[in-house]
Amino acid sequence: MLLPGKVYAHEHIPIDLSEVKQNEDCHLDTINQVIAEFKDLYQKGVRNVISMTNKGMGRNIPYANKVAKESGINIVQCTGFYQDAFLPIEVFRLSVSQLAEQMIKDIEVGIKGTDVKAGVIGEIATSKGQWTAAEEKVFQAAVIAQKETGCPISTHTSIGTLGHEQVAFFKRHQADLSHIVIGHVDLTGSADYVLEMLKTGVNVEFDTIGKNNYMPDATRVEMLKKIEKAGFTDQVVLSMDITRKSHLKVNGGNGYAYLLDSFIPQLKRAGISETFINKMLEENPQRIYGDINA
Repeated sequence: MLLPGKVYAHEHIPIDLSEVKQNEDCHLDTINQVIAEFKDLYQKGVRNVISMTNKGMGRNIPYANKVAKESGINIVQCTGFYQDAFLPIEVFRLSVSQLAEQMIKDIEVGIKGTDVKAGVIGEIATSKGQWTAAEEKVFQAAVIAQKETGCPISTHTSIGTLGHEQVAFFKRHQADLSHIVIGHVDLTGSADYVLEMLKTGVNVEFDTIGKNNYMPDATRVEMLKKIEKAGFTDQVVLSMDITRKSHLKVNGGNGYAYLLDSFIPQLKRAGISETFINKMLEENPQRIYGDINA
């Protein structure tokens, strides 16, 4: 179960995409800085962080356990595989059912020989504007694992692309849409695009808060106003998706607390209700993730 309190629904504790991206900034391993920021989050009411670092992204259970112990924040681990460029060789060599078996083992037995069980299948990904055969294998395996375990699924859409296609895939394979979160939808910049997904019953994630180089927060605010007006307040969760050393406050970035200290006040000034804000930070992620290995 999740702890009572606020939830950051999509973070990485830790992450290492540095080799593929050829940028050491993409190796977020500065544990003392992360712990310091998490202690601040704890003081602001955050009790749970969903870590979306899966196999091939630098998943490190002892690292995450230390952050959790030092900060008091519950860190939920994930299982699965990321985007084509970051997939380990086994995704190409193993069958869909074998990949599903790996996910199920992570959920029911534990990850990498530990007793830490995955509480989410994610972040499983499509590439920008294309869905590769290997990525589709991962999605197929994820649906099998969800049906077997009831575990929620969280996805990555590259710059918001292929969100509708992901939802169509899950519908076609009769997955449980009420426990699926389509990620990075704020980067579409289109409330109408997101509303079409919400009408199916799936959940969505505004999880690149503060990344104004991708999309201004003002656009995110306007999108959320339209979503609230349309009545889909039970299907949205929030996060920052901090993935680089330069994202941390001590290094000149926004830091994790930006979501609470800056973005939430922007929502309030725009007239978004406290009820919707509380749902995005607590009630919705508690419903989606709260009854699996947290």
